[in-house]
Amino acid sequence: MARTEGDSWDPATSVGSTATGVAASRALATKQPDPLIVDPFADDLVRAVGLEHMVRLANGELCVDGDQMLDRQRMCEQIAVRTRFFDDFFTAAGASGIRQAVILASGLDTRAYRLDWPAGTVVFEVDQPGVIEFKSRTLAEVGAEPKADRRAVPVDLRDDWQKALRDNGFDPAAPTAWIAEGLLIYLPPDAQDRLFDTITALSAPGSRLGTDHMDMNSLPAEWSDKVSEWSRRVGSEVDLVDLFYSGERNTAADYLAAHGWQVAIQSSREAYAAHGFELPGDLADLAGDSGYLSATRK
Repeated sequence: MARTEGDSWDPATSVGSTATGVAASRALATKQPDPLIVDPFADDLVRAVGLEHMVRLANGELCVDGDQMLDRQRMCEQIAVRTRFFDDFFTAAGASGIRQAVILASGLDTRAYRLDWPAGTVVFEVDQPGVIEFKSRTLAEVGAEPKADRRAVPVDLRDDWQKALRDNGFDPAAPTAWIAEGLLIYLPPDAQDRLFDTITALSAPGSRLGTDHMDMNSLPAEWSDKVSEWSRRVGSEVDLVDLFYSGERNTAADYLAAHGWQVAIQSSREAYAAHGFELPGDLADLAGDSGYLSATRK
């Protein structure tokens, strides 16, 4: 179902189901004999959501060795590269002395529970109330405990999330590490700019931001077809392409650089190579000029 103004979701529907898909991939990678990443809570979350095809994905039942989309190793490497980028981003921020972190559109992210945060770190998780409630309840039921001062901020990013963040103790005078993982394409172009404007306004010098780098203009025409095909083949009733916002938009790199941030880009090929993997040629062709972005507030 295509997006509508003011639409909402939980982890089983619409945009929320994409977070469940990412968690299912983390669960699959965690279950491998020599795991590339370890998320001990992903499987519990996916099972609690209850989408059968996502449970099967997490169990590896949908894997087809040698398949362009469903090969086990390829799926595990892809999620490992993505997960490690943002894990390492927070680890480096903590090592630099930053003690305030914000996870925007946190979905089923478990970093507050599984990363080794420096003492005194506060981690804010921002997402829709239904998503926040589900994850908090489910992780409490399995006995998971945060490794930082986790503060859930149940608010839609289309509402006044800046106020909600402040009301939960966010300090704009302190340097902050922000991540927006897998978020930007689900925002209209103008909303993406507003998001960056708000982050900039709340960021003291030395703050950091990590997000996906994707230049929509560089993607080949068949990219959306492949995304739709993946949705269909895993048995999802949600076509991911229906959830995206099209239209001309600023790249995150250009917009942030013009608003006081020092930006660095790691290409998908470089991100794979950093962990000893080789980006498959067909994925490189589909990826275009994509990768991961890290920025520091000057």
